[in-house]
Amino acid sequence: MPITPTPHIWMNGEMVPWEDAKIHVLTHTLHYGTGVFEGIRAYETEQGPAIFRLTEHIERLYNSAKILGMPMPYDVPTIVQACKDVVADSGLNACYLRPIAYYGYGEMGLATGGCTTDIAIAAWPWGAYLGDDAVTKGVRMKISSWTRHDHNIMPPAAKTTGNYANSTLAKMEALNAGYDEAIMLNRAGLVSECSGENIFVAKGDVILTPPTSSGALPGITQHTVMTLAADHGIDIQVGDLARSDLYTADEIFVVGTAAEVSAV
Repeated sequence: MPITPTPHIWMNGEMVPWEDAKIHVLTHTLHYGTGVFEGIRAYETEQGPAIFRLTEHIERLYNSAKILGMPMPYDVPTIVQACKDVVADSGLNACYLRPIAYYGYGEMGLATGGCTTDIAIAAWPWGAYLGDDAVTKGVRMKISSWTRHDHNIMPPAAKTTGNYANSTLAKMEALNAGYDEAIMLNRAGLVSECSGENIFVAKGDVILTPPTSSGALPGITQHTVMTLAADHGIDIQVGDLARSDLYTADEIFVVGTAAEVSAV
């Protein structure tokens, strides 16, 4: 989906005009995938834009940085406020937010000691990630031939830029085969997640979603769905799912900030 520019991008404590928000071509993260990021939505309300679970998203950003060993130059409340400022500055009633922390220009090579940690936050309009019919008609998915990396290869609990090469391979394979999205299995052959969403499988009176040990990202939308389901007396559990469970399911749906809640 094309990006629609907004007036400014927050970069290291300053509002920078959209067209001037640039980095050096030798920025460390551009070469080695050593960045962490979040995807957050702000929704239109009668009181103005409301950012969905903002603090939880920024806390996950900082947890990703901890896993990567990345020092962060600002505290969580500062970045939370910066996100609010970016939304207000955008003039949008609803938007998508992308905070990213990355190792900047300063040193080339795998070591990051000589690099600064830079943070940027952008906001822009973003519609239905899986298509306008995703909610009403559902999305078509295939099992990816690409395996989800495990915890001793690329830690899936960290939302790092490098991790998403794995997701991009799966996503493009699915699109090129005529599907909307890919379901990824881990090295044990168990269901992990989709290329960018957590997955839920309903069978009988129980709804299951894979654990983080399967290679799934600890999803904030996933947690929200589980909380709402429990509040309504629905038996929703975290547990292993085999590939065959997908074929025998009564219902399948996927969730994520970009995808929101979409049927399969």
